[in-house]
Amino acid sequence: MNFQVAGLGLDKMKLDSPQPFLDTEEGEEVEDQQLLEPEAWSTYTERRNTLREFLASDLSPHLLRRHHARMQLLKKCSYYIEILPKHLALGDQNSLVLPNTMFQLIDPWKFQRMKKVGTAQTKIQLLLLGDLLEQLDRGRLELDSLLESPDPRPFLAGWGLVEQRLADLSAVMDNFLAMMVPGRLHIKHRLVSDIGATKIPHIRLMLSTKMPVMFDRKESVAHWDWVSLRWFVTIQPAVQEQFELRFKLLEPRTQQECMQCGVIPVAACTFEVHNLLPNHTYKFTVKRAESYTLVYEPWRDSLTLQTTPGPPEGLTPSQLGKPSLPLPAPTER
Repeated sequence: MNFQVAGLGLDKMKLDSPQPFLDTEEGEEVEDQQLLEPEAWSTYTERRNTLREFLASDLSPHLLRRHHARMQLLKKCSYYIEILPKHLALGDQNSLVLPNTMFQLIDPWKFQRMKKVGTAQTKIQLLLLGDLLEQLDRGRLELDSLLESPDPRPFLAGWGLVEQRLADLSAVMDNFLAMMVPGRLHIKHRLVSDIGATKIPHIRLMLSTKMPVMFDRKESVAHWDWVSLRWFVTIQPAVQEQFELRFKLLEPRTQQECMQCGVIPVAACTFEVHNLLPNHTYKFTVKRAESYTLVYEPWRDSLTLQTTPGPPEGLTPSQLGKPSLPLPAPTER
């Protein structure tokens, strides 16, 4: 059944004829009701309300906006392999082997292969999530068009297809929600080689997600020859993380200006970069420090700041008492 939305053919009203004070929507319903017998009209109303309820709850615009926002966040996250023991060997009374210990037992070459599998699985999962979200958006538009149709007869005749569409969209939503959480990595080969009589618990590999690192654009400020930077993570981890801060001068014109760049390891969420050039524009990027378990990091936040044209009013460079940190060694940009 092909449901088409036709425009409402309203008759032109004469200005000199009296018109009843009737709400537009109520008037449309009266016209629709004239097309159906009372029993058919009651069925039409019930099914129409069912569709409205589905669109208002299971597929509401607010819910779809939340999913789109969550999808954009996932595209900025970092993805890691997490190693977890499945269970203890039979009869072993020792405590679970810690993940750090497991890394010492895992074949490095096999683990690198699993990292490539994790990268591919993460990319595929993000693509599938985007496709499922597009299906939900299209479904919402299709169902909206049915409600706007001026003729109730095609709606009633094709209700079986509508019910099937509702079931399909519910299944798509379930799949989307289930896929929002990174899943298990499937291991085709053993990662831990036999090491004699030592009992090694079976392990499972999971994909874990870390929220993106983002600059605090209100608290990050440029001064005359230095900048104060601050960044944050939406969900703070239990332990302090290590970060990598990069900066470079945009559009350098001399060899000396080409040296205005660097990579700085930082163990906090704030840092000051000194000995910059006044009245110049710099680009800063921040991300987590490289990790052995990292499999995919598609995004890193960047911030552009311009230093002020001159020193603070009333001071000369020789009078500035604030100590300056030397620039780090230049790196390839």
